[in-house]
Amino acid sequence: MSKKLWLGFIAVFVTAEILNYVIMDLILGPSFGSLKSLWREDMMSKMWIYHVITLVGAFFFTYIFSKGYEGKGIMEGVRYGLYIGIWMSIGAAYGTYAMIAIPYYLTLEWFLLGVLDYIIMGIVVALVYGTKKKVAEVKS
Repeated sequence: MSKKLWLGFIAVFVTAEILNYVIMDLILGPSFGSLKSLWREDMMSKMWIYHVITLVGAFFFTYIFSKGYEGKGIMEGVRYGLYIGIWMSIGAAYGTYAMIAIPYYLTLEWFLLGVLDYIIMGIVVALVYGTKKKVAEVKS
């Protein structure tokens, strides 16, 4: 496995941890806090699971990017993050909405912020991988 894969993985993991804190604690935290009656009593003792999920997710997010990497720069990362963000966030937000009585506004915010989260991670991994240099045509 390449050095860029490992650097990308670390960069995406750190970015994901920071964004998870900003989005889930600072932005959505008050809304989630108003729903404490829906939480598991031992929820806080299981929060380590989220860090493991983030670690594994960051690796596969980076690995999949590396397999389709075209070297087109930041917009490649935006596109990749958008696709993965829609895929992952729709299940998290709307799947929870279908199972648990959370308000729709929270579901929509969670979905949109989740997509933004993945777009930012896509930009980070694209910056690590950089753009491929075009080979100039040789004129005879």
